[in-house]
Amino acid sequence: MLDHIVWNANPFLIDSFIQVRWYGLMFALGFLIGYEIEARIYRHEGAPEKWLGILLLWTMAGTVIGARLGHVLFYEWDYYSENPMEILQIWHGGLASHGGTIGVMIGVFCFSWFTTKRNPLWAFDRLVIPIALVGAMIRFGNLMNSEIFGHPTDLPWGMMFVRSQEWQTLYAGQACHPTQIYESLCYLALFGLLMWMYWKKN
Repeated sequence: MLDHIVWNANPFLIDSFIQVRWYGLMFALGFLIGYEIEARIYRHEGAPEKWLGILLLWTMAGTVIGARLGHVLFYEWDYYSENPMEILQIWHGGLASHGGTIGVMIGVFCFSWFTTKRNPLWAFDRLVIPIALVGAMIRFGNLMNSEIFGHPTDLPWGMMFVRSQEWQTLYAGQACHPTQIYESLCYLALFGLLMWMYWKKN
């Protein structure tokens, strides 16, 4: 029986004169697919199509700005307070999902206030469907980055994240829970449930 899995995946899909990370690809694809899902919902309900582009801008801005500031404020404020210009260098990594969540919420409130003139819950009810899928895709990107893994485990699907400096420092030689996979599967299940609830139960 397999005791553990050695995870040594390359975080780059393309690593030559141009570099494309799996994480960035999943992030971008998530927004594209999410936009198409949201477009189907808006067309189904007869909502103005121009709202979609405005919502996309608010959610993208909220996600990126919120996720970056979440990382800066919650995890590395001591460093960035002394190097504030590096806050803008998001290509070096450093995004926090809970910061992104706060940013999206602010974006949806702004979208509702300035554009739809409706209760923000109307937008949230429809946006949560593609967000579940986007969350699953981003967690796959985290897996390819060998990050946000769990505590050590003896379970056969435990992983040794040998590319991770954090793993080397804290858990070298120990297999850890692949929490990225757990979360991704939960988000996929939630996405399926929400799609069923919307299209079958209306």
